[in-house]
Amino acid sequence: MYTVIKRIEVSAAHHLSLSYASKCENLHGHNWIVTVYCRAKELNADGMVVDFSHIKKIVKGHLDHKNLNEVFDFNPTAENIARWICEQIPTCFKVEIQESEGNTAIYEKD
Repeated sequence: MYTVIKRIEVSAAHHLSLSYASKCENLHGHNWIVTVYCRAKELNADGMVVDFSHIKKIVKGHLDHKNLNEVFDFNPTAENIARWICEQIPTCFKVEIQESEGNTAIYEKD
């Protein structure tokens, strides 16, 4: 089994729609740290699990310097964003998103 890990930092803003009063309902930004984990039993024709640049293109291309509420049709919580990233990359099995120091969400496929 081969595993590759790509760590990417993106700057993005969002506001959350919550069932309780919170300052996170106001537009605010983070320097998100996204860690993408991919694996495969066999390497592709290029000798890779996935090209690191393809992961970067998906994550940075969709998220960096964006208002995430304008990008997604779901509530852009760290948990939901982690799931979305994982679904975009065929070999991905786990995504960690650090929203701020001490606040990390992880999505992992079953």
